[in-house]
Amino acid sequence: MNQGVRGTRDFYPEDMRLRNWLFDNFTYAALLHGFEEYDAPVLEHEELYTRKQGEEITQQLYNFQDKGDRKVALRPEMTPSLARMVMARAGGLAMPIKWFSIPQCWRYERTQKGRGREHYQWNVDIWGTTEITADAELISVLVTFFEGVGLTAEDLVIRISNRKVLEEVLGSLDIKGDNFAKTCIIVDKMDKLSSNIVEEQLSDLGHDSKTISTIQSILGIKDMADLQNALKGDSMAVSELNFLLNAIESYGMSEWVEFDASVVRGLAYYTGSVFEVHDREGKFRAICGGGRYDKLLSTLGGKDLPATGFGFGDMVIMELLSEKGLMPELLSGIEDIVISLSPELRDIAVMVAASLRDSERMVDLVLENKKMKWAFKHAERIGAKRLVLVGPEEWSRKMVKIKDLETGEESEILVSDI
Repeated sequence: MNQGVRGTRDFYPEDMRLRNWLFDNFTYAALLHGFEEYDAPVLEHEELYTRKQGEEITQQLYNFQDKGDRKVALRPEMTPSLARMVMARAGGLAMPIKWFSIPQCWRYERTQKGRGREHYQWNVDIWGTTEITADAELISVLVTFFEGVGLTAEDLVIRISNRKVLEEVLGSLDIKGDNFAKTCIIVDKMDKLSSNIVEEQLSDLGHDSKTISTIQSILGIKDMADLQNALKGDSMAVSELNFLLNAIESYGMSEWVEFDASVVRGLAYYTGSVFEVHDREGKFRAICGGGRYDKLLSTLGGKDLPATGFGFGDMVIMELLSEKGLMPELLSGIEDIVISLSPELRDIAVMVAASLRDSERMVDLVLENKKMKWAFKHAERIGAKRLVLVGPEEWSRKMVKIKDLETGEESEILVSDI
């Protein structure tokens, strides 16, 4: 049995170097904006995800009963865990909070390109403020990350909208509550399903042809002036979108952003601004998405707090970076390879390696009897900078030989000066 569970991944050392590089860039962008890191257990109470029925995510849980007959699940997303943590210290947290995490998440769904059954997701959230500038701050975090890994506004677009757009349209058609949430789930799949299937699913919710036509018409709008004309009057959706776009302009990020009314996000808890990041060529799935969710806590039995955030998976972005030729070539980081050229000198090699490590050099000690030819190949493979040779001739003078693998120069040094 040499294969992992379907939909999961093994990370060999070369894979881990890339993963750590990605996570370091996630972390740097968040820290640069004043966010603090947190974490939570991968195992949660199943009820944390099933309180809100009807969402696709409830059908994708890795859930089971533990030995204490408790219904538990592997987390499919981080936001409910964050909400639980905020509720646990209700009134005791200084607001607003700016937190981020890079958790591993699990969903039982069909595996496809850019989508496994486990993935890591960079979550960045702001709680405790209704200011729309918080949404702009999140977009600034994203742009900082993208620029840090070499991507530009010519590669990516951040499409923004507001859930109130669809809320106002459907509200005028007297579509509210659970029916509104179910409609959002279907509408969120419009770019993945044929128009016939979307119309059929909307019809199954009880929407007539005029309602479906109105929904499709509004969601096709990509210009703010057209949206103003369509919604008319004193639209809260238009007002909030204009405020956000102005804030984004103040950040100097306008070239990254476009208005797109079709962005609604499928999760029912979104209440205001929503956004998704896509590659300009449309070759990949959405790279990340998020928005404002001011009423999540009440669905979990708590008192609502304004909140906004995004989730950013690790799989699609790596595919995009690879396609763009932006994946770095990362070596092991090992600086020195210490090898004894005689079994009798192995203890001396250990002492030499320990001395180098004490001076904070990254050292690989060769543990077996190996020939020089092997040592050179090994050094080339891992990108080491020096070979430190403990040989009988040099040791007779209490010295070791150092070969600089970049310049080819050789030198000898007293072991006491190592």
